[in-house]
Amino acid sequence: MAEKTDDTRTRLLEAAGEVFAEKGFQAATVREICSRAGANLAAVNYYFGDKQRLYLEVVGYAHRGLAAQPVPEFPPGTPPTEKLRRFIEQSLANLEQDAQCPEWDRRLMMREMAEPTEACVAVVDAFVRPKAEALQQILAELLPPETSEAQRHMIAFSIVGQCLFHRLHRPVTAILVGEDLFRSLDIGRVADHITRFTLAALGHGPPVAEPSRRTDFQSVLPVSKS
Repeated sequence: MAEKTDDTRTRLLEAAGEVFAEKGFQAATVREICSRAGANLAAVNYYFGDKQRLYLEVVGYAHRGLAAQPVPEFPPGTPPTEKLRRFIEQSLANLEQDAQCPEWDRRLMMREMAEPTEACVAVVDAFVRPKAEALQQILAELLPPETSEAQRHMIAFSIVGQCLFHRLHRPVTAILVGEDLFRSLDIGRVADHITRFTLAALGHGPPVAEPSRRTDFQSVLPVSKS
């Protein structure tokens, strides 16, 4: 009986995710969700209480993969430049993993980012904030002590923004640069570039455009073996 209960609850979450992603919270109906899930109309109330609670559960369910993505940990004495490189590479790998989720996951999250709800706040606190704090700690080792909080956040946003661009805009990138070059832009190469770009901006590396940048950069940051 427990398996049947879990199966019904999961089907409701999956169906609700599809409907919420397509229509948004307001336009979605419990009737359509139950119909897609092949469940009784009273099932939502039985498992979740009401439509609002179901929505909160669905957003958390959509982020289920984030729970398995730990905050980076580094051995004592790890240089901050290496911490930054590894943080960026892990962020890119996590985004790659997220891309394997059903399409409704991403569509629902896009809705949440455009029109944040109570569910978005819960997800930020549970999954996003710990990683943001980890990045802030790395930047604190790289930036002058007098750097303002606003500056630190803007720098962090720039790093995350680059990671998101390379993940979310892959189809457009392939069109712009061609398939051969696109295929060469693997996680390791992209992580190297974002790290070099960031360190150069922070004054911890040579300008990215220097012809000898690869050799110079190796003296600043160990090249990934991945």
